[in-house]
Amino acid sequence: MDDIGSLDVRWIQGFTNKCIEFVDNKTVCYTCGSHICFLNLETKKQSVLQSPGRGIGALTANSKNGTFAFSEEKLSPSIFVYSFPELQLKNELKGAAQTDYKSLTLSESGPYLGCCSSFPDYTITVWNWEIAEPLCTQPQAGQDVISLVFNPLNWLQLCALGTTTLTVWNIEKSDSFHVLKPSVIELPANDGSFIERLVPPSHTVSDKLPYFGLEMPPTAISGLKGNKAESIVTKLCTKARVTPTAICWTATSELYVGCEESFLLLVDPDSLSASVLFNPTTADATPELRHGNFQGLTLDKSGLIAVGKESVVHCLQIKGSQIDITHTWQLEGPVTTVMYSPDHEILLLSSNTGQIYVLNPTESDNFVKVLDVLCGNFVAAHLSHTGGNICVSVRDSGELQLWSADGTILGSLSLQTEVTSMACCPIAHYAAVGTASGNVLFIDLNMEHLPRLVHQVHLYPTPVDHLVFDQEGHYLLTTASDSHIYVLDAKPSNRFSVIGYTVVPGSILSLSTQCVRDCEQVKVLALCNGQELTVFSLPAKNLAGPDCVDRHGCLSAHILKVSRYEVPHPLDSCVLGVSEVFANCREKKTLQRFQLPQDTESLSSQQVVQLEPEQEVGGHPLGPTSLALSPNQLWLASVGRDGLLRIRETTNMEQCLELQSHSRRLGGVQSVSFSADSQTLLTAGFRDGSLLCTDLRFKGVDADKVNRAAQYSQCLDNFLKNIFRTENRILIAMPEWGQGIHTGAERTEESEVSGGVEALDVTEQDESYSSLLSAPPSHPTWLESRREAVIKDDNEQYSEAKSNMKKTFKELRDNIQEMMRENENLPDLERLPQKEFNLFTEEQKRLGAMVEQEVKRVRNEVEWEILANCYLRDVLKRECWDSMKVKGKAIKAFYSEHEVKNYPLRERTEKEVEDLLRVENIRKLEKAACTQSSLKKNSDTTSPKEGEPGKESLEAETPVVTGSFSAQLGYSNPYIYDQFCLQTTEQRINQIILLQDVIYRIKTAFNTDFEAVHRQKVQELNRLKDRNTNIRDITLELDLKDTLWEPSLTSSERPEGLLTVDDSEIKAERYLTPEQKKEKEKKKLEEQKRLAAKDDNDKDRALDDMMEGVLEVKKEDILKIEIPPPEFVLTKPEIQWNEEEKKVYKDYEKKTKELNEEKEKYKKSLETEMKKLQASNKEATERFDETLTKLFEKKVKCEMAIYQEELKNTYLVYSVLIEDEMRNRELELKLKLEKTLAYKDELVEEVKRHEEDVELFQETYESVVAEDKVLDKEFSKEFFDVPNHVVDLLYKLFKRRPRVQKMRTETDNNLSLFKEQRLCSSMAPDALGKMLKAMEELDAPENIPEAVSQPVWERFCLVRNTKVKSEHKVKVKAFTFAEMQAFLHKRRDEVHATQQEIKHLSEGLESLHEEKNRSLTDIMVQVLLKQGQVEVYTTELTPDYTDCVHLHRTVVEDLNRTIRTLGDQKIASMVECKDFRKGIIRQQWEHRMLTMQIEDFNNKARDAQMLRLSEEQQDYLNKTDHGSRVSHQVHILEKTVAFQEKTHRQSVQHRIKKIEQLKRQAAMKAEKNTTVEEKLPNMQVTMAETSHIYGGLASEANLAAREQKRYQEIVQRKNLEEFARAQGEELAFLWAEVERLRMKSFPSLDQLKHN
Repeated sequence: MDDIGSLDVRWIQGFTNKCIEFVDNKTVCYTCGSHICFLNLETKKQSVLQSPGRGIGALTANSKNGTFAFSEEKLSPSIFVYSFPELQLKNELKGAAQTDYKSLTLSESGPYLGCCSSFPDYTITVWNWEIAEPLCTQPQAGQDVISLVFNPLNWLQLCALGTTTLTVWNIEKSDSFHVLKPSVIELPANDGSFIERLVPPSHTVSDKLPYFGLEMPPTAISGLKGNKAESIVTKLCTKARVTPTAICWTATSELYVGCEESFLLLVDPDSLSASVLFNPTTADATPELRHGNFQGLTLDKSGLIAVGKESVVHCLQIKGSQIDITHTWQLEGPVTTVMYSPDHEILLLSSNTGQIYVLNPTESDNFVKVLDVLCGNFVAAHLSHTGGNICVSVRDSGELQLWSADGTILGSLSLQTEVTSMACCPIAHYAAVGTASGNVLFIDLNMEHLPRLVHQVHLYPTPVDHLVFDQEGHYLLTTASDSHIYVLDAKPSNRFSVIGYTVVPGSILSLSTQCVRDCEQVKVLALCNGQELTVFSLPAKNLAGPDCVDRHGCLSAHILKVSRYEVPHPLDSCVLGVSEVFANCREKKTLQRFQLPQDTESLSSQQVVQLEPEQEVGGHPLGPTSLALSPNQLWLASVGRDGLLRIRETTNMEQCLELQSHSRRLGGVQSVSFSADSQTLLTAGFRDGSLLCTDLRFKGVDADKVNRAAQYSQCLDNFLKNIFRTENRILIAMPEWGQGIHTGAERTEESEVSGGVEALDVTEQDESYSSLLSAPPSHPTWLESRREAVIKDDNEQYSEAKSNMKKTFKELRDNIQEMMRENENLPDLERLPQKEFNLFTEEQKRLGAMVEQEVKRVRNEVEWEILANCYLRDVLKRECWDSMKVKGKAIKAFYSEHEVKNYPLRERTEKEVEDLLRVENIRKLEKAACTQSSLKKNSDTTSPKEGEPGKESLEAETPVVTGSFSAQLGYSNPYIYDQFCLQTTEQRINQIILLQDVIYRIKTAFNTDFEAVHRQKVQELNRLKDRNTNIRDITLELDLKDTLWEPSLTSSERPEGLLTVDDSEIKAERYLTPEQKKEKEKKKLEEQKRLAAKDDNDKDRALDDMMEGVLEVKKEDILKIEIPPPEFVLTKPEIQWNEEEKKVYKDYEKKTKELNEEKEKYKKSLETEMKKLQASNKEATERFDETLTKLFEKKVKCEMAIYQEELKNTYLVYSVLIEDEMRNRELELKLKLEKTLAYKDELVEEVKRHEEDVELFQETYESVVAEDKVLDKEFSKEFFDVPNHVVDLLYKLFKRRPRVQKMRTETDNNLSLFKEQRLCSSMAPDALGKMLKAMEELDAPENIPEAVSQPVWERFCLVRNTKVKSEHKVKVKAFTFAEMQAFLHKRRDEVHATQQEIKHLSEGLESLHEEKNRSLTDIMVQVLLKQGQVEVYTTELTPDYTDCVHLHRTVVEDLNRTIRTLGDQKIASMVECKDFRKGIIRQQWEHRMLTMQIEDFNNKARDAQMLRLSEEQQDYLNKTDHGSRVSHQVHILEKTVAFQEKTHRQSVQHRIKKIEQLKRQAAMKAEKNTTVEEKLPNMQVTMAETSHIYGGLASEANLAAREQKRYQEIVQRKNLEEFARAQGEELAFLWAEVERLRMKSFPSLDQLKHN
């Protein structure tokens, strides 16, 4: 493949926000299809790394050392570690993952990588990627893990974020041995509260057994076993917890955790505690943070950066539990990822919609968008042949985007509709887009930054599947699922008009074209149904003539030259060459080349030619496959669902170029297209959201083909240059769709093409043409509009002929109706049948058949519905009625609402009968064995009293001991166990079966009595009906209108009546079939014949005529007998009667009197008989009600016995369940104990192994320390030839060590949020190097002492460097030794904890056994007591009876009776005292009343004596002529009135004069006031000064007076308060004395407590 050439990636675009990481301070990396993109945030330049394997899985990066790692997408994937910017492979990690990796993370403090594999192993592994070795693994630990994050300060801590959990994994190490230990963080509940874990109850034996049995953990109750049992029960039994979504390590090795419910938590991994920093459910929560604002977190210098579902970014300052928002940024849309660059200079945000934002706080406070490529799956992508390799892509959401040759996005247009296909035109700079609603949209691409919609046409009611231009841009061909191929004019000058359509057989899977310039034809290839190839030719010019298409738009047969071919195996795609077809075989997974026959003129359009492949090579393993042919016909490109892009030569398809262009797991490649020069390919991923542009490079001889391709492209461009210039100018001038002002011809054409869509503005907002692009169902397609226009033209053309035909039809109908009326008046022999007048027999038959078919359909639906209802009725009847041995019914009383129901019973199943027989047989054997043993004992020791055993057994069977009344009712089972003997589970289960049999017997016995009473009621109702018949006859004779009481059985008493339907219940008329109608007519005729024969009976007719149908006169007819009066009574007055007539009249009166007396006697006898019948009815019904009352009492007793047996049964079932739970708990504890013992053995072996390692390492450490000490001791021996004072000087220098300081460069001056890890200096990776570098400064020549020569100094430096290296080695060994000891100590602690757990489990198992044994012996029994009363105060659910006394009821009743007697006596004496006291009070009241009356009478007498009368009063009393007196008074009053009028006039004159005088005085006063007002200001000033002076003088005197007055008031108030207090005390004393005297004179009665 490399010998032929290569496929080089030019650029790739797409962003899914799956993972984005910093690889250095300015560059981020993210996955894009099967590649990794590197984006420089400053220059916005992009570089690409192709995956060395099959796609890209998980991705992570470490910006500190410039490394990134990713996994591949295949089975048993590898992890690749690369360096940046070299993009060199550091190592390949081949782990044990079987399918995929879910998450990767790199540590900043070492060459460590953490990964979590996917299904099925879910293993968390920590690698040392430098040596490609796994340090530690933990299988089945990452089922719900989403991401892994190392602690930046400590690589030994790894946080695993799950879907619902948060776990911190601690890496414990001992030398080269590592192990992972989990620490699960308990998250709070949804309301912010922390949930306590379910702690299993202890099994310590106590003296008191709980009333409801032993308390068991949920695992024992549920019966779950295994490792997941406890976790499942915990999830089911606890409240829902918060869902963590984001984590962030702090500078103190704590964790900020953001939750989906808008909680913010702070987690301490060491103490495993979590605290709630922000709770959105509290009332004082910040409103801005309540709605999901913690979906992404990162640490900031001043706080915490948080992003969420809303389009805002918050900077939070956290102090303790207080959160303040210090800054907020508003964005265009929501973001999901936030992170800082390594130098904390750049804040990066990314969203799920394809945007990346950058903020540099030091330069600006606004976010800058560095990437905006949108998100979504690509539908198609094409390289435009007219725009200088401009790339056009469209997504399924309707986003059309333009890309430059280097991958930069130029512009986009949102079509606001679902898109299914796209193609680019070769003669104008536009693209055609097919939508899911069947529209074809034409997009002008000349303004690359602002594409616009210029035209649209609605062709299909279904999605557009294919859009294809021919190579020279003559036509645009479209297909959909309806097998119609539309041909559109591709020139903008022709307004993209629809030329016509053709129909091919079957669904179209692929469509391609080939333009043959020599013969000016465009050949079209359509793949139909997988095996049929249809090739038709279109003329390149003059296709718009009138003879090319018919009136409906179908292309004529002489224009289309159709050829049909068939291939042996199904194909899924094909492309058309000059005279050959390239196809992909779906079954064989191969690429095939077929040669088309040259001579097709002699073939008819219906003739099918069989094709055989001329060449066949291997294809793509995953289909379907898409093919594309280069414009120069030299290369064939194929893509498939495997994500591979393959390029082959069309002449020789054996060799190919291959590139893994897209992700195989995400569906592979959606589409592929060539550029105009055939040197560039563009592929779009199926679901990976990526767009890949590759360059085709050939080597060697194939370079000639490259040149030929370029020449072909240049030649085609020259050929189409003029057309492109003309058409593109027209395209640019076209108005935007919906905005242009069309002429009448254009509007007419558009109405034909698009169905009259209204013009809308599509540029102001995206939503303005969303309804325009998605055609509603009522919007007609182009073909429907064309057909409507044809129908309209036909109607206009033949309108006159249609009207003439309608007139003719009307005349013909009138004539026929007239003939039919004449025919009705003709005689029968001359009359014609009506069918002779029917001119449209066939149409009538057709309509009749249609009606019959509809009736049949409706009848079938009704029958099916009836059948379904019948089936449902049968099921319900079978389950709820037929299966019942005893049907449920009731008996109601006659004179009350009292009702007694029976017990519905099912037939016992075979298993129940077998179980009952088995238990009874077991009991028989047990009783026989017990009897045998008792006889054996009695034979040994003879009892002196033989009656005592029987007496004891009789006492043992009393209801008090048995616990129910079933034995007294006579329904007990003789094989029932004694309650005190139920000690095994088998006995309790047998007792349950026997108790169920007792309940069944009780119900059966009661049902027998119930049936007897029910039959009695039926008999009584029959007798009552007979009596009512007699009563009804009597009332008719007596002509009474009394309403009879006629009771009947209700539906509850006769439930079987509910299952049948009477004819009276059906209100609708019954439908009869023709056969039933004939049968009914036949029966009616027979009945008429029978009645006619009966009417001809002479005897019956004679009897009716002579004696009204009866042979004798009954006594009941006496009341109807009337004696007619004589005729003369009616014709003559009484005066004209003669003696004979008078005598006859007397006889008439006598007979009438006798008849009336007879009638009265008969009436009285009838009334007496009716009363007897009514009394009999009442007596019988009352007697039945008494019987029903007795039955009800028996029902109550049976209910008591049943409830008692059911209560015993419930206790037994509960005890069996408790025992089963104890058994489950025992198995659970044993399983835990076995696992703990096995784990302990493993720990012990591990501890022994590590103890040995520690001992060996200690020996090594001691040897290294000894060697280091030897170097110290041997120092003087190394310089034996040097003077001692020089040796002492050198030894001081030998002990001297430089201070190693961290040298910081200018690039490291940034303030890192995370401090350097505080490890031992000797453990730092470059500690020895730094020390040696510092020692070089000490070894410099300028540091040589004066007494030391150069050779000695050099030898000294070597010795000192050896000593430094030895010291470093000692430090490293010491650190490792301490680490190993700490690891060993932890393992010993684990062993101790495991031993404690084993001890706890053993104790729990032992106590469980004790409780189990006690529950078997200390059984619960049911004891029946007489009805009494509990007189205990109950403050809890279960009362405490420890301090209670159990007394017989009679004791309490006797005591209560005595108390009541004494109380009645006391009440009687008190009533007597009260009545006597009332008499005294009444006498006192009467005495006071009489005294007051005496005083009143004395006062009246005194007033009468002392009464004074005036002379006038005396005169009035003495005179008797009051009239003269009144007239005299009137005269005096008249004089008085006249005098007063005169006086009034004089007074008025006087007042008028007085008013005039006052007016004059007022005028004078006004003049004086004016003068005074002029002097008033000066007087006021003088007055103010004077008052100020006098006020100052009088203030001191006033103050002293006020103080004296205030003092007097205080003294007076104090005296009053003391007086009031004394009076209050005296009053209280008096009230107490009054109360004491009242209580002494009126005795009280304590309230008795009655039950």
